[in-house]
Amino acid sequence: MRPRVHYAWFVAAATFATLVTVAGILTAPTMFIVPMEKEFGWSDATISIAIGLQIALFGLTGPFAAAAMERFGVRRTVVSALCLLAIAEFSVTHVRYAWQLPIWGAAVGVGAGCIALMFGTTIATRWFEKRRGVVLGIFAGGNATGALIFLPAFGQIIDHVGWRPCAYILSGVALCIIPLILLVVRERPSDLDLPAYGATEVDATVPARVNPIKRAFNTLSEASRSRTFWVLAGTFFICGASTNGLIGAHLVPACGDHGIPESRAAGLLAAMGVFDLVGTTLSGWLSDRYSSRWLLFWYYGLRGVSLLFLPAAFGLGIVGLPIFAAFYGLDWIATVPPTVKLAVAAFGKVRAPLFFGWIAAGHQLGAGITAFAAGAVRSQIGSYDDAFITSGLLCLGGAALILTISRSVAALVPARA
Repeated sequence: MRPRVHYAWFVAAATFATLVTVAGILTAPTMFIVPMEKEFGWSDATISIAIGLQIALFGLTGPFAAAAMERFGVRRTVVSALCLLAIAEFSVTHVRYAWQLPIWGAAVGVGAGCIALMFGTTIATRWFEKRRGVVLGIFAGGNATGALIFLPAFGQIIDHVGWRPCAYILSGVALCIIPLILLVVRERPSDLDLPAYGATEVDATVPARVNPIKRAFNTLSEASRSRTFWVLAGTFFICGASTNGLIGAHLVPACGDHGIPESRAAGLLAAMGVFDLVGTTLSGWLSDRYSSRWLLFWYYGLRGVSLLFLPAAFGLGIVGLPIFAAFYGLDWIATVPPTVKLAVAAFGKVRAPLFFGWIAAGHQLGAGITAFAAGAVRSQIGSYDDAFITSGLLCLGGAALILTISRSVAALVPARA
């Protein structure tokens, strides 16, 4: 007799906890910019180099992480990455020179890149035949939950103690997640003689174990011949340029430019996290029922409108930023579930995580370039307004671009997968 609660939900819970932790590690640098500027005298552009490198490597690691999960297993890959993140967060407290920052950024980028997007995508495609969209939405919402849990607390800690205790906390939490992964997560449902959630038969098929670097580049070679791949990667580039690389990295210092303290700015990000958790979960539910192509059209279009509004929001007193936080937050990572579902439809369930790894690399490449560029713009002209407007216009372009996805591909997305 099978248990009433499918084991896939326990794996999903452990995955969600891990993604929340990684989200805290990824979003923490935005809280460190102003304290580091004050303590070391470094410019925003200098610190943004490390953040941009972190974000870019976070994405570029994804395809190789997906291949490593096939070759070495999910648990080994994730545990190794958590160890690297714990070491990186502990080490940053001993940074004294600007040249050391990119090393920290690179370590965080690689460690987080081995987990964040690929871990959730792999678990969702292996363990869930039904409710996959909802699960992807919940996993994407882990980013929001991480911001909600860590940023307000970090704002208070930085105001009263400094930024270093925040890094110690993140290092300790990363270490605490390791036993959870080892105890709960299994590679595939077939390891427990179970079908995936919603499936009727146990799938014992295991992909051949090949060199992960060769596997990743072979996938890229095949993907580069697909127009669908380039559209998804291009729109995800825009997604990264308008989320992690811009708002995630620079909203706190942008608020500081308008006299808003870090604790209040962190609270604003946390509020956006609440709306993001609702939005991404709802997006997963919608992607199980409606056209992923049209969902992405509306997501990119509405995000573009909110970013065009942001410069004006700073001048509307206590009303403007909460309106932006609610509107933008609902749409922050809502693009993930429909993008993954289009990738599964175009490239197949088994290979989708590898293809999505390269699509996600486009996301983080856009985020990394924007993180550096926005910091450089602020250093030169003293304002982020041009960066916000440029990203808003890019989002409107992404809305138009996503409609070029073939209707035949979009039609392959199951109505209730």
